Amino acid sequence: MASNDWRAALSAVADEWALDATAIEALAVYLEHLGRWNRVHNLTAVRDPAQWIPRHILDSLTLRPYLHGDRILDVGTGAGLPGFVLAACERERDFCLLDSAAKRIRFLRNVVGLAGLTRVEAVHTRIEDFRPSAPYTTVLARAFKAPADMVARVAPQVAPGGRVLAMLGQRSVADAPLPAPWSYRSVDPVTIPGETAERHIAIIERAET
Repeated sequence: MASNDWRAALSAVADEWALDATAIEALAVYLEHLGRWNRVHNLTAVRDPAQWIPRHILDSLTLRPYLHGDRILDVGTGAGLPGFVLAACERERDFCLLDSAAKRIRFLRNVVGLAGLTRVEAVHTRIEDFRPSAPYTTVLARAFKAPADMVARVAPQVAPGGRVLAMLGQRSVADAPLPAPWSYRSVDPVTIPGETAERHIAIIERAET
């Protein structure tokens, strides 16, 4: 699909998902180039582009109300999900998109520049090796299956008073205990029009002493 087609498709959901013209433009650029790069680099397993808006864009946007503070880290961002999508809509915040695969970071650096997202950086490293200049007020995680493992790995990057947002499928995933002093503030169900798969967002916070 060309960028004009993506603009039209995004405009159709703009009111419901609070997308302004600048966000629509950035996301249209993203989707157009995702299609080009995916033919060579296999950036997304969702092969049908018609599914990219609900399963990539809208799925990412379910996190938007839960963002906290001005420094956001997306761990294991892959093709920029959810971090790029949120950055396109939350341009007053700083975003870091972190991934260990060089091809994904090359794609993200290219599309970040094309979309004009000046407060977004894409970093090629593993979370264990990441040494940012300051911790983050919100850490996003979409790729982890076990919240306890995820929290243990991202904890050093979470600022005091910050939070971790984990994108989960079934609610039962959050039944396993988290390492102290972390706990679930809530585990909220989310829905996407036309999608039937169970989705939850876990808001995880650390008890400060």
